[in-house]
Amino acid sequence: MIKYHENLTQGSDEWLAARCGLLTASKMKLILTPTLKIASNDDERKHLYELLAQRVTRYIEPSYVSDDMLRGRDDEPDAIIKYSETYSPVREMGFITNDEWGFTIGYSPDGLVGEDGLVEAKSRRQRFQVETIIKNAMPKEYVLQVQTGLLVSGRKWCDFITYCGGMHMLTLRIYPDSEVQEAIIEAATAFEMRLSDKMDAYNAVMASKWSRLIPTERRIEQEMFL
Repeated sequence: MIKYHENLTQGSDEWLAARCGLLTASKMKLILTPTLKIASNDDERKHLYELLAQRVTRYIEPSYVSDDMLRGRDDEPDAIIKYSETYSPVREMGFITNDEWGFTIGYSPDGLVGEDGLVEAKSRRQRFQVETIIKNAMPKEYVLQVQTGLLVSGRKWCDFITYCGGMHMLTLRIYPDSEVQEAIIEAATAFEMRLSDKMDAYNAVMASKWSRLIPTERRIEQEMFL
């Protein structure tokens, strides 16, 4: 079932709590390769244990904020405003979840358009913006995120916005790709099965009378992790 979490502000504590332990669109690239093969590498394993830890603790550790991410926080709202002025009003949406596969996948859209559309805005360095304008195609690194967003939301299209201040903004309309979405479901299903197995293993250790485990308390600090 598709569920809209409209009152969540992206980046807020409530938004983080809603995402905690969930496989999300922005991280799909960690479990599925660009050639649509199920990933089996260090990045996939790190993400599996990160989500497992989140499900155990119900806590998301602070993450590193790069210069590109900071620029995106400033640029992407401007991109949405220009899109709204040119094409159609954009409705804010904090988070969308869908559990129709027996597990939940989450997606944080940059906005909804009418009853059928999404928008996904990216702030780009100028060399990438020039390349994207010439190719007139969505960069491959965003395919899995956008297709997962379409899959989770059930929407008919996504307007992918690529923005670089001082250059022309480009909007590309992306439609669901059944081949990519089938690969996403297959990879997510396999990932959730592995995660479930690891959770069983963790619980078995916790329940063992032979485990030398001592409870601790978390010290909350404002840190950035690489």
